[in-house]
Amino acid sequence: MHLPQKKMIELCGVGVAYDDRAVLTGVNLTVDEGDFVAVTGPNGGGKTTLLKVILRLIKPTAGSVTFRTRGCEVEKLKIGYLPQKNVIDSRFPITVEDVVLSGLLGDRSLMSRFTADDVARADAMLRLVGMAERRRSPIGALSGGQLQRTLLGRALIASPEVLVLDEPLSYIDKRFEAQLYEIIADYARHTTIILVSHEMTTISQMANRHIIVDKTLHDCKAAHHYVRSECE
Repeated sequence: MHLPQKKMIELCGVGVAYDDRAVLTGVNLTVDEGDFVAVTGPNGGGKTTLLKVILRLIKPTAGSVTFRTRGCEVEKLKIGYLPQKNVIDSRFPITVEDVVLSGLLGDRSLMSRFTADDVARADAMLRLVGMAERRRSPIGALSGGQLQRTLLGRALIASPEVLVLDEPLSYIDKRFEAQLYEIIADYARHTTIILVSHEMTTISQMANRHIIVDKTLHDCKAAHHYVRSECE
């Protein structure tokens, strides 16, 4: 049985609306340290919007989002984010290695120089995601699956506290799919994970929680999932 740990992310009464059209309504969600939350739901149900609220890429029109580290409220968390491929402009003149290294920028200036250690970390990450041989390639020359693996490397390189993955299986070829599951399972041992995917057969076995997003949030009530959604 999954035992409750310290709260890390808490959404209370969160709503998001665009042009008076509600995308999310009354979302209450607590993510604890060490959780692996699998998120599903219909197209247009608000899954990606929920992730963007958690990432603070968009501000909710109602409710609040609170971050905590070791029980103390903080302004931000160290988050690695794999977006959907279709939000990336592949015409941007940047190489595979540069994309992965950009995951180390954090609060650094875009003009910051990378250290030898940074480059070594990028090399290890490129090997992990199977992109070492394409390190000098511009992203515009990549297939969809290769770009997805590059973006995964960027999300992982800084050893995030929280890993947010939006449809990580999109465009991934079958040869890399099994390795992707291994990577996710390995990171789940020491990282809090929030993952959106339509393909849940294998992922559901790794996740300790399964939620459904369709304008609001519903916890899966299956006995094998730990369920917790509270707002104090």
